[in-house]
Amino acid sequence: MSTEERIESTSATPRAGPVARSERIEVIDILRGFALLGILLVNMEFFSHPAQQVLFGLKEWTSVADRLAEWGIRFLAEGKFYSLFSFLFGLGFALQIQRAEARGTRFVPFYLRRLFILLLIGFAHAIFLWTGDILVLYAVMGAVLLLLFRRRAPRTLLIWCGVMLTVTILISTALTGLVALAQLSPETAAEVSREFAESEANMRTAAEEAGRVFATGSFAEVTRQRLSDLGFLYTYVVFLAFNVLAMFLLGLYAGRREIFRDISAHLPLFRTILWWGLPIGIIGNLVYVVAMEGANRSEPSWQSLIAIVGQTLGAPALAMSYVAAITLLVQHEAWRARLGPLAAVGRMALTNYLLQSLVATTIFYGYGFGLFGQFGPGAGILFTLAIFTAQIPLSVWWMGRFQFGPVEWLWRTLTYLRWQPLRLKGSSQ
Repeated sequence: MSTEERIESTSATPRAGPVARSERIEVIDILRGFALLGILLVNMEFFSHPAQQVLFGLKEWTSVADRLAEWGIRFLAEGKFYSLFSFLFGLGFALQIQRAEARGTRFVPFYLRRLFILLLIGFAHAIFLWTGDILVLYAVMGAVLLLLFRRRAPRTLLIWCGVMLTVTILISTALTGLVALAQLSPETAAEVSREFAESEANMRTAAEEAGRVFATGSFAEVTRQRLSDLGFLYTYVVFLAFNVLAMFLLGLYAGRREIFRDISAHLPLFRTILWWGLPIGIIGNLVYVVAMEGANRSEPSWQSLIAIVGQTLGAPALAMSYVAAITLLVQHEAWRARLGPLAAVGRMALTNYLLQSLVATTIFYGYGFGLFGQFGPGAGILFTLAIFTAQIPLSVWWMGRFQFGPVEWLWRTLTYLRWQPLRLKGSSQ
């Protein structure tokens, strides 16, 4: 899912082309690889259980290991890694604009074509692999970023980032307030309670049916279930749109400031982000975890609103702390060597993201090993570590022989409307 590109200029007409390895910023690839680990960690429960059950907390884990794992994932990962990936998406967008402007090429038609291809990949992913796809949202929000914010000043981008995060809180506050107002009257309170109870019952029924199909169904049956779930999930994803756009804008801001082009000059800034972001992130996510305990996710309440506020503020803060910490660590040779393999994972992030879905659904779905619904969050962490640990050497091996991941190669070939060379010069299998 890398968005860094090289814009080549010939003696005649400048042409767009993929970024050369020598032009890549290693720490961005490392951050992208790290983000894939966290995304898989959060997605694992969605791979192995009905989305309705996970999103609305319809199942309570009883074992200590599963409860601790659930709390840990909520505190350290949930909301943080799509925020991190969104930040990197916006950052890559800024780098592309700068390269296009430096070479006088037309950026808008190229980027809209790129986003359209990403949209098609996202739809294919959602229909044939896993409905929890986020690529469609990225493609749509990327178009908004392109058309509305690509020429905005850095200060304006920061202001709009704050506005987008505030919108999420305001929407949640409005919904909670409306429910509270309705409950002031005994008659309407009873009606509201009946509506929410019926909605929760319907959600449980839908979760049971989805669980049955995913656990035992054929590929055709599971695909029909995925199509049935898409409307529900895309409705939910709309609530992520403002947070995603906020992080896009923050990444675009960092790109405009050229913070990652000269990291050594911005080391004090990264330290400041770490020391401010860490306490804000810890407090915000602690509020989120505590408030989510016992909250009814099917019904807006002041308790769930507190949780949303905690995560809306805490998730981006902790995500940026991760960015700052890894960037600072990479400045030391020993840590650069330790984290270096993640760069290969990040350079073929789209392939690895889709591969995670392919492997996980094969493990859990009925047309694979049929383990759907049989494991809790504790085992999910083990599955995550096993899959991601396998992806690291596979990515290092692949990137040692090829310029792009296989899906990245397809994406670029369709985007540039010309065949892209895949194998590295001088490499042999």
